[in-house]
Amino acid sequence: MLPILISSGTNIGLIANILIIKILVGMIAGMAIDLIYRKSKNEKEHENIHDLCEHDHCHCEESILKSALKHTVQIVLFILIASIILNIVLTLIGEDTLASFISNNKILAPIIACLIGLIPNCASSVVLTELFTGKIIGIGTLIGGLLVNSGLGVMVLFKVNKNIKENIKIVSWLYLIGAISGIIIEII
Repeated sequence: MLPILISSGTNIGLIANILIIKILVGMIAGMAIDLIYRKSKNEKEHENIHDLCEHDHCHCEESILKSALKHTVQIVLFILIASIILNIVLTLIGEDTLASFISNNKILAPIIACLIGLIPNCASSVVLTELFTGKIIGIGTLIGGLLVNSGLGVMVLFKVNKNIKENIKIVSWLYLIGAISGIIIEII
């Protein structure tokens, strides 16, 4: 997002506002969710690294460097394959098709942008930022989509955390926070 906004000549004040809003929403949402789940009676203990190592049979006790390298290679291969597939799909849909759909649905734009933001790749941030600089989407739609986008974090979450229910809950919170924030900003 940032390189595209800077290279397109976007006002530095606007860039600062976008970054500040993203930081504030992230902090407020993070603290609120932490408070909600901290008070939950059914809160589970956090899984530690040894559980991951036992599951993947990487023998951390023998060599932490070897184990880290094995985990890194597995995640990189997973991300590479998924990114190739996602880029092919995004290319087939086309940026123009996406732009016309969003611009014709102003009320649903933040909701749609958040779905785009869920695509685990930086390409979704690039597409949303280009749509914003092209004046096709508004700032609320941009921020909503960018709040949801976690780069490759969602893919890593599903690769590493085997609790699918928990993963869906995390992604749902991420989506709701982005969509609600985007809609509120669009209205304001």
